Formats: sequence, C-alpha cells, structure tokens
Amino acid sequence: MKNITLIIGILFFIITQNAPTQYYVKEKTPQRIIINLTETPAESMAVTWRTVSEINNAEVQIAEATDWIEFEKNFRSINVKSKKFVTDKKFEVFQHSAIMDELKPNTLYVYRVGGDSTWSEWNQFRTAQAKAAPFKFVFLGDPQNNLKQNCSRVFREAYKIVPDAAFWLIPGDLTEEPSDELYDEFFYAGGFIFGATPSIFAADNHDYDFLTKDGKVVLDSLGRRKRSDSVSTTYLEHFTLPENGLPGFKESSYYVDYQGVRMIVINIRNYKKLDEQVPWLEKLLAENPNKWTIISFHRPFYSAGKDRDDQNTRNVFLPLFDKYSVDLVLTGHDHAYARSYKLRNGIKVSDRAKGTVYVVSVSGPKMYSVNSQYKHIMAKVGGNVQLFQVISIDGKELLYKSYTATGTLYDSFKLSK
Repeated sequence: MKNITLIIGILFFIITQNAPTQYYVKEKTPQRIIINLTETPAESMAVTWRTVSEINNAEVQIAEATDWIEFEKNFRSINVKSKKFVTDKKFEVFQHSAIMDELKPNTLYVYRVGGDSTWSEWNQFRTAQAKAAPFKFVFLGDPQNNLKQNCSRVFREAYKIVPDAAFWLIPGDLTEEPSDELYDEFFYAGGFIFGATPSIFAADNHDYDFLTKDGKVVLDSLGRRKRSDSVSTTYLEHFTLPENGLPGFKESSYYVDYQGVRMIVINIRNYKKLDEQVPWLEKLLAENPNKWTIISFHRPFYSAGKDRDDQNTRNVFLPLFDKYSVDLVLTGHDHAYARSYKLRNGIKVSDRAKGTVYVVSVSGPKMYSVNSQYKHIMAKVGGNVQLFQVISIDGKELLYKSYTATGTLYDSFKLSK
C-alpha cells in the first residue's frame, strides 16, 4: 500500500511539474491580465487575458470606482472576443480580449475579467484627460532575458518610483523568443502592475516568429535560427494594441494622442517596407495638433556599440524627424545606455534650437560593451546597468529622468518649448 501511495505521489509530482496549469488553482482562473492603451485613451481601454480552459460566458465587468464596494451593484458588462490558441508546446489555451469603451475622461474605473463564476480580482485604472494636461510615463528598454529572476525588481522599482504613471512603453524584445514559458516569466515580472497600468509596445527582432519550412525552423549560414517577417502570434494574442496604423503592420505601427503628446510607434523590422510608412508618418507629423511628439521603435539611429549602425532606418526617417522637429526618440536593441544631445541631421545643436534627443536604454540583465562610434554626439553613455526612465510632460516642459534598478538617479535632462 505504501509503495502504491509513493508511486501515485511521484506521478502527481511529474504531471503537475510539466502541466501548463501548475501555477493556478482553477483552469478557468484569468491569467496574464494586461491593459493596453487604445487610440482613444480618454474614452476606452483594451484588456487581454487568458484561461487554460474554455469559458462559455467570458465577460468584462466595469464600473466607476467608489470608496467602498457599492460599485459592484452598478457595473456594466462588456462583450469579449475569445479564441482557442495553441502554444509553442502544443498546449491548448484560450485568449480573451475586449475594449472597455464609452468611458468618461479622467475617471477612475474598476474592472474584472472572467466568466462561468470564476473571476479575477477587481483592478483599477484611470482614463486620460480629453485635453493637454501634465502626466508621466515609464520607458523601459529591452527586458528580454532572465525576466522572472532579473527584470522583476526593475519593474517593481519603476512602479514604486512612479505608481501614478499614465502608461508604460517598451520598444521591443519583450522576451528572448516568443515562447509561452518566457511570456509566463514576463507576466510574472509585471504582476498586478500590468492589470492596473496600461502599456504600449513596439514589436521587433525577438518578438517575431522563427522562419519555418516543411515544419522545421530554417537556419542561416552560421546555423542560427532565422526570423520570419511576421510578428509572433504569441505576441499578438497576448496584447490588444491600437490598429490605426498601416495595413500589413498589425498592432505594430500606430499612434496614441495622450494629453498633449503624440506617441508614435513605428515598425522597422523589414527594411524593404520602411518606405511604405513614410507617407503615413509624414501625415501624422504634419497634422499633429499636440505640442510634443515622441516616437519609439526598436533599433536606434545612433548605436551604443561600434559594430552596429542602422543606416537604412536612419536614412529613411531622419529627414522627417528633422523636418517636423520630433522631440524625443526612444529605442532599445543595443543593451546599453546612450542619450544624445539635441541633434539635427546628426549634428549637435543648442538647447534652444529645434532638434531631437535620441535615447537607447535597457531594463534587462543582458549587456553589450559600450564603444559607440557616436560618442561625440552623446551626452551620456553607459553599460552594465539595468535602467528605467520616467518622462514627465507639463505644458512647455518635458523632464526626463533615468533610474537604475536600485532607484538611483542615473541621468536627466529637460526640454523646453
């Protein structure tokens, strides 16, 4: 009898250690809850989550926040899109998404997701104001590696420094590869923050699927796995990002107007398609009603390392950035830190002149050596340091502060108009 009990115990351990549901009590419990900005942040918010089991009546419940729980009597239900998704490990899960719409500007809301009598906790978020107003947001360069072990504290320190951030921005390489296991680490690191603070992302490089042929991953001449030209389905299923960009750049080329700032995300993955985005981008810049313009994409114009130089992207977009005086460009990719002076056509200009500040940063532990050929136009460079940035916009001033994982101020500057 003891032997049978022991065998059953060992089998249970093996099964639970390899099952995709090992960290959840119920298979219908909402997992990986995240809210994303929409193109109308004063009126709506996107939410995405998943369950291990199918939900027959998936639902979002939302109400204006109150000081007690009386909001539970006044919630309304939001329609949900649900679909089965097969992970890279061939597990079947169910992805759910919804747009919480018809919201009031500058209003605190509570919401929960779930269905079939199994619900998440109530989370809170605040909609944007419908006009220019002061706000802060967090910018994090590539998390990518050792997400649970080494990125968690960076995310949490950022939240501690600026818990009232309007949103978070990450310009690509969320994980080393788009696997379900690494996305589990990503959501572990973000924890409850992702359900309460909206995020926007730029997809590139490690956010793309591997190229396959006849069911096998294609290798390059050095034996490395080649990336496809398609944003990973895992990425697309986990987030609900704006779709006001160009056709063919699903949720990877878009913009959000947020309280006096036009935030533009560009997809620069495929060099052959860079020119396609120029008319779209120029229209956004030429018809921008906001005082400030911030653009984000993955690979920087001015690399922090000597062996990298993205001339293709720079040659296509730099003329537009200069013509319309883009204020700030936020990138990752180089796994180091580099912040330029205010530049115009790659040349340093005075603080009062029109120009653009370019930033490369990294939040994850993977680091490259800093030996930039562009040091002459950089106000600060650095390596072997995990960072997050807090960017504050208040009328005619933009204040930028970069912090280390320990909350120490690492770099700062101010732009004035």
